[in-house]
Formats: sequence, C-alpha cells, structure tokens
Amino acid sequence: MSENLEQSFVKQLKDNQNIIHKICRLYTNGEDAHNDLFQEITIQLWKAFPKFRGESKFSTWAYRVALNTAITLYRKSTRSVNTVTYEGQFHFISQEEYNHEEEEQLKLMYQAVQQLNDIEKALVFLYLEDKDYNEISETLGISEVNARVKMNRIKGKLKKILNP
Repeated sequence: MSENLEQSFVKQLKDNQNIIHKICRLYTNGEDAHNDLFQEITIQLWKAFPKFRGESKFSTWAYRVALNTAITLYRKSTRSVNTVTYEGQFHFISQEEYNHEEEEQLKLMYQAVQQLNDIEKALVFLYLEDKDYNEISETLGISEVNARVKMNRIKGKLKKILNP
C-alpha cells in the first residue's frame, strides 16, 4: 500500500476517531471491550480503505463500517468481543484517551439507548450526531421516509423508558 494512502487513512482516522469511540460506547460495557471493539473497527476500516471511493464523506463511510462491525460482533457475543491481532501497521496511530467523565450527563440516555435494538441504536447515534435524514438513510441503507418514521417511534420508546 502506498505511503500516501497510509497517511490519508491515518489523518482521516484521527479526525474521525470520536465517531468510533461513541459507537464503541453504545455496543460495549467496560473499557477492555471498548478498546477491543475500537481496535477491530480500526482494522476493518484499514482493510476496506483501498475500496473507499470518496462518493460519500469519510465520516459517513466510517459510520457504516463501524456500525456494521459493532453490530456483527455484538450479535456474535454480547459478553466478549473477539478481535483480530494485527501487528505492525497501527503503531503509528495514537489512540486518544476517551474521556468517560465528559459524557457522564448522558449516562441515563445511554442506558435507555442500550435497551433498543441494533438498528434503533444506530439510528439514534446518527441522529444525536446531527446527521440529516438523507445521510442517516444512506448510512443505514433504508429510505429517508423509513428513517423519519423509525426515529419518531424511537423517540416515543425512549420517553417511555426515561419517564415510566
């Protein structure tokens, strides 16, 4: 792989790693599982990066890869995340420390979101990231109308969970 491609990947990953951390937080409990999933998503992004054609924003593409990886691993095992060891290529990527205290006020919301199914979690995540319904539908592979309907239903579900 060319050095230019490698440098481009590292820059994009650094610029968008908070996306991955937030997805990890939605689909894991505990720091070890979070770090394992972060590593696995990074590996999947790296493997798929040569096929990234730039038809969508990197962040949209990264959401899709990260969500698919998280959902696949979450479905395989809700207790542990199996990761692939990949030596050598990622020593140059520094993982910024994820500050859990920063998002402490969202703890109740995360707990409520944890009770949703995989697609609902992904939709809420993208919505909270201020993605428009067009980008949400593109990322999740559903129609824009379907995304809007699902989001309205999810809002009702969350209200019931948070205000029983």
